Amino acid sequence: MTMQNLTVLGSTGSIGVSTLDIVRRHPGRYRAFALCAHSQVDKLFEQCLEFRPRFAVLRDAALAADLQARCRAAGLDTEVGHGVEALVALSAHPEVDAVMAAIVGAAGLEPTLAAARAGKRVMLANKEVLVMAGELFMRAVREHGATLLPVDSEHNAIFQSLPPDFARGLAACGVRSILLTASGGPFRNTPLADLENVSPEQACAHPNWSMGRKISVDSASMMNKGLEVIEARWIFDAPPEMIRVVVHPQSVVHSAVQYVDGSVLAQLGNPDMRTPIAYAMAWPERIAAGVEPLDLFSVARLDFHEPDLARFRCLQLAYDALAAGGTAPAILNAANEIAVAAFLDRRLPFLGIARLNEAVLNALPAGPEGSLDDVLGADAEARRLAGQMVAERRFA
Repeated sequence: MTMQNLTVLGSTGSIGVSTLDIVRRHPGRYRAFALCAHSQVDKLFEQCLEFRPRFAVLRDAALAADLQARCRAAGLDTEVGHGVEALVALSAHPEVDAVMAAIVGAAGLEPTLAAARAGKRVMLANKEVLVMAGELFMRAVREHGATLLPVDSEHNAIFQSLPPDFARGLAACGVRSILLTASGGPFRNTPLADLENVSPEQACAHPNWSMGRKISVDSASMMNKGLEVIEARWIFDAPPEMIRVVVHPQSVVHSAVQYVDGSVLAQLGNPDMRTPIAYAMAWPERIAAGVEPLDLFSVARLDFHEPDLARFRCLQLAYDALAAGGTAPAILNAANEIAVAAFLDRRLPFLGIARLNEAVLNALPAGPEGSLDDVLGADAEARRLAGQMVAERRFA
């Protein structure tokens, strides 16, 4: 068995931690070659002590110097870098076989694109890469022979439910529709009148999944599902009208594919991200992930509902941005990152997230997604306008 060298972008987040758990369970198969984090120096140092990577990266020079000193004091030969340039270099490093792209938000775009351009196996857990630059990224995957494996539980489930040759076209494979399941988050049954005053703590209390704060808020607003619709459009080359969202509170059916012969193929499992991570890491094989087998007798029932677009306005905005095309999804994503941060800082009410997103999307015309500069320019302008609206308390 050949050892695979991994670069883990976002190693201290929930996806990164689960990825390293798979590495821990299969030490003869995977090596943590590079571990990259934003600012959690203590946690990254603990990971360096255990996995002894050749490289580690943090956001800025001061944090990197702190970690480098700790590594040297501990007798580690880990080389510590900082900034986007280091992330890009370690995503495209010639000794790296695979990259786990798990940096949350727009910050993950450049290193993940670098991995694709270097022809790596890209295990994609960062929604924003495809939301911001889907056309650009998929072109890089095709032109440079990269292997794209989705890690989001929903897209991973769809990947498992499609035939291996789905790249020849979904219609040619007999696919009628893609069914993206959504838990509905913590507020699926909350009266609409009460949503204005929900707290960040309530929004982050996801009923089924353990996730970071930003992703948890996106789940509560269902923006995460909107971003996943945009992702699915690019990963599977699916027209938007073929992608349907289904609210499934139990989070057991992770997504499904409906075929023209009446069949529906779905992937089921306990809500544990180690399952799709292990599948992406070992594909086309399967390896143990430490996940408890699904007990259908204890599940007992599976419920499915149409999403309420009045309750989940962000989901409709994602479909709108996808229809507008070009840089519209990047604009929506940037506005949402500012809106969620403001909500978590208690500067914006929960329903203000959708109002701010819609205002920015309507205010900024979408341009063509011709280059990375086009995407980053649209992202920066949307952040500027969204930040201005928050400062003016326009939706407070």
